[in-house]
Amino acid sequence: MSTRPALATAARVLAQLRRDPRTLALLLVVPCVLLALLAWVYDGRPQLFDGIGASLLGIFPFVSMFLVTSVATLRERTSGTLERLLTMPLSKLDLILGYALAFGLVAVVQAGLATALALGVLGLDVAGPWQALLLVAVLDALLGMAIGLLVSAFAASEFQAVQFLPAVVLPQVLLCGLLAPRESMAGVLEAVSGVLPLTYAVDAMQRLTTSGDVTGTLTRDLVVVVACVLAALGLGAATLRRRTR
Repeated sequence: MSTRPALATAARVLAQLRRDPRTLALLLVVPCVLLALLAWVYDGRPQLFDGIGASLLGIFPFVSMFLVTSVATLRERTSGTLERLLTMPLSKLDLILGYALAFGLVAVVQAGLATALALGVLGLDVAGPWQALLLVAVLDALLGMAIGLLVSAFAASEFQAVQFLPAVVLPQVLLCGLLAPRESMAGVLEAVSGVLPLTYAVDAMQRLTTSGDVTGTLTRDLVVVVACVLAALGLGAATLRRRTR
């Protein structure tokens, strides 16, 4: 692995994103619009918004980053760009790291905008420090990016990549503890929830909602999310194919 090819790949991806305002809007504007809509839904009931707002502050960037990175990476493959790049002195890991750097930078901006809107404009009230909330939001967006890069290897078309959204993302949303406490679920569902990375991302957000302390459980959640991001990137590099079969 070397730094220069990864940075060159990141610069190329960022240049492509700059020329694609619709994708940028999906990444940067849509999570903010959804948070504003949520606050409007709970207008006059701030306790309800505070209870669910922090969790969705992590879920919205996770979903949008998953969708965009999976489709964008697959488009690179179907257009032949990946095949041309991999004929150069560029390893698969360099390529994946380049994508991760580019979309990771977007994830930082995305999470920063959404967190600033939620805390500063919409009045989201959490017990934990805003820096910790921002950190978890960034990690959630990075998690969506890493899983999106990984699943793109298993899709043959952009249509199939979109179909991974209900197959990979929605079960995690249902079982992460957002809709019902994990402890109240059937044993099988709780066990499945325990191996899904979004569970730990949402758990970290919920702990920041109710506690101002950085506890050992919160640290465990963050370590699990970071480990899942690294594992997904590693598997993404290992399964990266030049062509779509």
